[in-house]
Amino acid sequence: MPDNQATPDPQAPGSPKVLFRQDDGIARITLNRPRQLNALDAEAIHALAAAIEDACNDTRTRVVLIEGTGKAFCVGGDINLFSRAIDDLPSLLESLLQPLHAAIARLAASGLPIVSAVNGPVGGGGIGLALCADYVLAAQSMALRCGYSAIGLTPDAGSARFLTLRAGVVRAKQLFYLNEMLDAPACLALGIVDAVHPDEELAAAAQALARRLQAGPREPLARIKMLIETTGDRSLPEHLAAERECMVASSGEPDAREGITAFTEKRTARFGP
Repeated sequence: MPDNQATPDPQAPGSPKVLFRQDDGIARITLNRPRQLNALDAEAIHALAAAIEDACNDTRTRVVLIEGTGKAFCVGGDINLFSRAIDDLPSLLESLLQPLHAAIARLAASGLPIVSAVNGPVGGGGIGLALCADYVLAAQSMALRCGYSAIGLTPDAGSARFLTLRAGVVRAKQLFYLNEMLDAPACLALGIVDAVHPDEELAAAAQALARRLQAGPREPLARIKMLIETTGDRSLPEHLAAERECMVASSGEPDAREGITAFTEKRTARFGP
């Protein structure tokens, strides 16, 4: 998908369901079905997957920013679509989940720092898309509701994994069992989000954070992410070996030379693209 520098009218017929653009190293992925609260149908899922692939493949990308237009971040799958296909729902869901899950796995494995800006309602698979981020910023209007068991379904899009990592096993089960609605302050108290901002300040806060991450050293940040996310998969000796390999590899790269030189010269480091 090429860079989309224009911002189409989100209500106009034929408007893209997902917008993507490169912004000086920040890959901005914007869900763009505001009338449907950014619910994911087949077209939106494939557009999202294409945007994620473009972000991950573009060597300019240093951070990914995920956001939604309108009054919601993403309420999950398009239930109206499910209703129309009720007699063949397993086949429909299989066709939707394969590209959606592959895209989320691709993004998670990219090593790129990820920021999500969550405005208004978030539910279903939108939870996975929001919480796969390393930094989750919420608007005061943000409200989380899992919703799966209310319609006889189970979590998707990594929502069970990412919500459990942030809220803990017991609380995550309770949220999925009873579909309790949590507002932004409650999500902040549970560690589900990392900060809450007034609605009108969310976009600027997310952009500022993305800029800070964009200025960091790309490969060391990717290695830090890998070391932390995989630490439970290794014994201590294996983890120490991985840390040694990452440190040695990083030390031979231009960013280490620049970072150390900047430190000794008492200036801000200017890491390369």
